[in-house]
Amino acid sequence: MQNTTDQSPLNTSRTLDRRFSIAPMMDWTTSDYRVFARCLTKHTLLYTEMVTTGALLQGDNPARFLKYDGCEHPIALQLGGSNATDLAKCAKMAEEYGYDEVNLNAGCPSDRVQNSLIGAILMAHPQTVVDAMKAMKDATSIPVTIKHRIGLDDQQDYAVVRDFVGMIADEGVETFIVHARNAILQGLSPKENREIPPLKYDFVYQLKKDFPDLEILINGGIKTIEETKEHLRHVDGVMMGREAYNNPWVLSEVDQSIFGATNVVNDRFEALERFIPYAESQLAKGERLMHLTRHLLGIFQGLPGGKQFRRYLSENGHRSDATIDVLVDAIELVKQKLDKSKG
Repeated sequence: MQNTTDQSPLNTSRTLDRRFSIAPMMDWTTSDYRVFARCLTKHTLLYTEMVTTGALLQGDNPARFLKYDGCEHPIALQLGGSNATDLAKCAKMAEEYGYDEVNLNAGCPSDRVQNSLIGAILMAHPQTVVDAMKAMKDATSIPVTIKHRIGLDDQQDYAVVRDFVGMIADEGVETFIVHARNAILQGLSPKENREIPPLKYDFVYQLKKDFPDLEILINGGIKTIEETKEHLRHVDGVMMGREAYNNPWVLSEVDQSIFGATNVVNDRFEALERFIPYAESQLAKGERLMHLTRHLLGIFQGLPGGKQFRRYLSENGHRSDATIDVLVDAIELVKQKLDKSKG
């Protein structure tokens, strides 16, 4: 995997292929993870972690939130915020940095972001969202999309999400990524909000029926390629979250099964070999090995040697002087375990 600074966008229209994407996940979908994902899939649309407008407009180094490796295309920047003027400025920055899409977070339920009118609480303020999306669209030529829930707290009526989508679509927004759960704003942690509120995939399917001209993507609880294919019978795209991180090998099937292209790699070892040159380049810049290898821990999930791989990296990768040899040795442990299991 070559480290490149070519950050020109691949696409500036709705023809960006969103049939399969990886959800934005705080602390997880870092640039290092996204580069590793590219060692497994070429066509999957990748999303950054949510970046707040305050971090970009008030910090002294916005580039540290916006930089990425050129191999990460197609890539979307997810923004957190509610002020239309600020979001417009940040959308323009996304275009200047070569992102292929800019997305507004209207789905995160954490207390910290609620207090700043960021995330899921925006669903209670639809006019604020409409104003924000209009300002973002006016500020940039790249696609502007939104990720949201199907409702808040005890709202159970499909009309809630239908009317929310309808208001925003009236401003010319075409792409909606729908987490098929309610967001419980009080009493549940962000983790619990990803697991406890029941999934209502039928609400998202109905959105596609009611708004056939919109691009509707579904998110929430999706773990396999088989599930992805089933959802694609009803909606335009699937966004996979935790499973794509905890069990990254699932991404190796995506290019062929979803996009009809050739798969990038044939086995897990080949994927790791593709990642090593990038890891070496980051180590040379001063990044610590553990910050890179933490994204690789699930690659051998379910295989002989997988536990040893995780343990070895966890015990040895945190040292400040850890080199790429730690990763190479961990890979060798798995090869030896697999050879023994075959024997």
